[in-house]
Amino acid sequence: MVTYYDDRAVRVTSTAVTVEGRVYPLAEISEIWHHHGTRSWRVLAGRGAIGAALVAPLVAAAAGVALAIRLDRSATVTIAIVGASVLVGLAVGPVADFLFEHLDRSYARGSRQREVWIRWRGRPVQLLRTPDALRFGQIYRAVQRAMEVGRPIPPHRR
Repeated sequence: MVTYYDDRAVRVTSTAVTVEGRVYPLAEISEIWHHHGTRSWRVLAGRGAIGAALVAPLVAAAAGVALAIRLDRSATVTIAIVGASVLVGLAVGPVADFLFEHLDRSYARGSRQREVWIRWRGRPVQLLRTPDALRFGQIYRAVQRAMEVGRPIPPHRR
């Protein structure tokens, strides 16, 4: 027996698909398809907030440099304002790694619900519903591979 995917809730093997304790033998599955729900505005707003958090220190630094030049103060004051502005701009560095990691995870999870459906014993059955795009893709492809291996394509006749 070959295992194509295995986590706490889903297991796909060369003989069956098991989802939260329900077992669907591959021999009884005739079709697989998927549906995508609508986008979650909450997720998109969160991504926008992360982008704003990345840009804000850079905008503040640029504004500080522009202010220092515009104020036309002594060289010492101008250098102090420019130096503080540069430090604010550099603050984005350590924070950026943290924020990019969250942004990357946000894209991996996706912004919509995804569903995996099968035709089992002639009836449509929803196998899985998840907002996690990466997990959805892994499970969907695992079921496809298991079905392909379980049903060899007949040789082409000439």
